[in-house]
Amino acid sequence: MTRVAVERSLITWARERAGRSLESLALRFPKLPDWESGDLQPTLKQLEDFARAVHVPVGYMFLLAPPEEPVPIPDFRTMAGASLDRPTPDLLDTIYVCQQRQEWYNGFAREMGDPPPPFVGSLRVGDDVVRSAATIREALGFDVAARRRMSTWTDALRLFIQQADEVGVLVMVSGVVGSNNHRKLDPTEFRGFALADPLAPLVFINGADTKAAQMFTLAHELAHIWLGETALSDTQAFDVPKQTIERWCNQVAAELLVPLDLFNAEHDPQAELGPELERLARRFKVSTLVILRRMHDVGTLRGDRYWAAYEAEAQRLQSFPRSSGGDFYLTLGARVSKRFARAIVVSTLEGRSSFTEAFRLLGFKKMATFHELGRELGVGF
Repeated sequence: MTRVAVERSLITWARERAGRSLESLALRFPKLPDWESGDLQPTLKQLEDFARAVHVPVGYMFLLAPPEEPVPIPDFRTMAGASLDRPTPDLLDTIYVCQQRQEWYNGFAREMGDPPPPFVGSLRVGDDVVRSAATIREALGFDVAARRRMSTWTDALRLFIQQADEVGVLVMVSGVVGSNNHRKLDPTEFRGFALADPLAPLVFINGADTKAAQMFTLAHELAHIWLGETALSDTQAFDVPKQTIERWCNQVAAELLVPLDLFNAEHDPQAELGPELERLARRFKVSTLVILRRMHDVGTLRGDRYWAAYEAEAQRLQSFPRSSGGDFYLTLGARVSKRFARAIVVSTLEGRSSFTEAFRLLGFKKMATFHELGRELGVGF
C-alpha cells in the first residue's frame, strides 16, 4: 500500500480550519491521530477523502507549511472588540463563488452594453444619515407604508430583495455554501457582505439568520454598495461599531428601515416594553432589536436599561427555530439572485455561455433542472 508524505502540521491545520475535533473526524478516519502525530502517513486515496471532508483543495496537503488564507475582501467583523483572524472554509468558499458569479455578470453586462447603475459610489461616509437613507429609499422605491401592509417578514424581505434586484443589485441569500445543504453557514461568523462593482454590485445575505435580521443586513450592505465599498460584516442594529464606515452604514440602515420621524409618530413611550417591541416590529417588519435601537435613538431606553433589554431580547430570539426549505426553484433563484439566474440562462440558451459554466455557477448538474429554472424565471423554452 503506497503512502504519501504529508507534513503532519498540515493535517492538523486542515482539521482545525474546518472547525472539526479530532474525535469527530476519527470516526471516519480511524488513523487520523496517527497522521497528526506523524506515526503514520495516509494513502493518496485517504488523503483525497480527508481533504474533501474538511473542504480543503487536495493540493494544499502537499505544501511544506499551512498557507495563509486572509479574507479576500475588507473584513469589518469583530468579536468582543477584536478582529477575527481565521475564516472558516464555508465563509471563504461563499466569497469565492460570489466573486466568480460577479465576474461573470460583469462580463455579461459589458457584452450587453448595459449602463452602470448610477448609485454605486454615489454617497460618502459622513453624508447626512437621513438624507442618505432617503436617497436609497427613493432609488429602490422602498415604500415603508407598503411594507407595513405585508402580512409576514418573509413577504417584506422578498419585496426588499426584488426592489434591489430591479435597480441592478445582485442579491444572493443562502444559508448554505453553494447548493450544498450539508455545509450550513453560521450567522455568528458573518451576516453578509457587499461586493461593490460598477456594473455588477452584489450583496450576499446569510440566509441562516432570521428573516427580520436579514432585513437589517440587506439594508446595511446596500449602504456599502451606495458607498462603492466592498465589505464583510457581522454587524447588528444594536451595534455601535468602532469603524466609522460600519457605524455610518448601521445608522443609514436603521433610518432606511425605520425612519425616525415615522417611529416617533408610532411609538408610545408609556407602553409596556414587551408588547410595544412586538407591535412596532410587526409594524415596520424589522427585528425587535432594530426597534430597541430606535428606542435608544429617541431616548426611550438609555444606559443599563437599554443593554438589559437588549440582552433579554437577544436571548429570547436565539430560542426561535430558523425556517428552511421551500420550493427548490424559488430557493435557487434567491440563492444566486434572480437577475443573475436570468442572465446566465439566457446567455447559455443563446450559445454565448456553455452549459458547463452555467452548471458550475448555478450549483447543479442536471439539464432538466436548468430548463425548469428557466421556465420558472420566464426565460426558458
